[in-house]
Amino acid sequence: MSAVTNDSRKRGKKRYGGGHHNKKWKGSRELEVGMQGILITCNMNERKCTAEAFNLLNEYADELYGPEKLQDNNGSSSDEEEADEEDVDVALKKEVAQLQTSGAKQERRFQALDSGANNVIFIKTQNLESDKLVHHILSDLHSTKKKKSRVILRMLPVTGTCKAFQDDMVKYLTTFLEPWFKTPNCATYQIAFKARNSSHNKRDEIIKAIAGSLVGKLNPKNKVDLTNPELTVIVEVIKAVCCISVVKDYTLYRKYNVQEVVKEDIPKPDVTAAKTESNTAEEEEEKKHEGEETNEEEKKGEEDGDKNVPQDNNDVDKGEGDGE
Repeated sequence: MSAVTNDSRKRGKKRYGGGHHNKKWKGSRELEVGMQGILITCNMNERKCTAEAFNLLNEYADELYGPEKLQDNNGSSSDEEEADEEDVDVALKKEVAQLQTSGAKQERRFQALDSGANNVIFIKTQNLESDKLVHHILSDLHSTKKKKSRVILRMLPVTGTCKAFQDDMVKYLTTFLEPWFKTPNCATYQIAFKARNSSHNKRDEIIKAIAGSLVGKLNPKNKVDLTNPELTVIVEVIKAVCCISVVKDYTLYRKYNVQEVVKEDIPKPDVTAAKTESNTAEEEEEKKHEGEETNEEEKKGEEDGDKNVPQDNNDVDKGEGDGE
């Protein structure tokens, strides 16, 4: 009997999500084509990363867009209290009417979804510009140097998604990139590509297709700059979904890494200035050396000149006579 009991307990744990194997939310939604949001990478602890992400995003979203106003399917809290006092049939009719007027269940401003890759979470956004929000966060962290997260690494906005096949990506990006790169708009740019759990997309091929076939044709004045580009085209492939965005200050904000952006900037040695100072010192030394050589030559010249000076008039007369 004990063996049967243990087997039933094991089956129960597997069935109801017990044990350590069920790390992710069962029944959670996944990243899909057509969504917008924010890809957030972390270091091993996805649950803590999600909690930090919600705190950080809500803090800055409140600054940009104001506090989130929620109203569930039953209406406001006061409506719920009144419904408790009303007849059950009346309450049900009221709920049905509210559902019909709203048309659908109201979604939260931020929703955590399964990204499809380890150490990566996807926060779906609703009614806000994810690129603007992420840039605002990084700008503040960069200026204040105040660390506000422990496990979040990078925050990458996702303003467009499509199927992760090269033909689909090129077709989608042809229209998607127009606001930034189509004539008369132009900019220096780079392409940041990464693929997770996807082996059919080759980095060099994708970058070549985007840079040559798309950005270059939208405006020949668009130029690649891998050092300090004005814009960066982010292409993140996870399984069968391609996440895309165009961002500013990608280099300045340390590739949108919230851990690196709060570190103090270490000034790079001024190679030009150092070279100039070195050249100046060398020039001074050369001048000094040349001056010493000149003085020695002049001194020697004076001594030689003294030897060549006629000693008396007889020598002069004799010399002139020989010349005739």
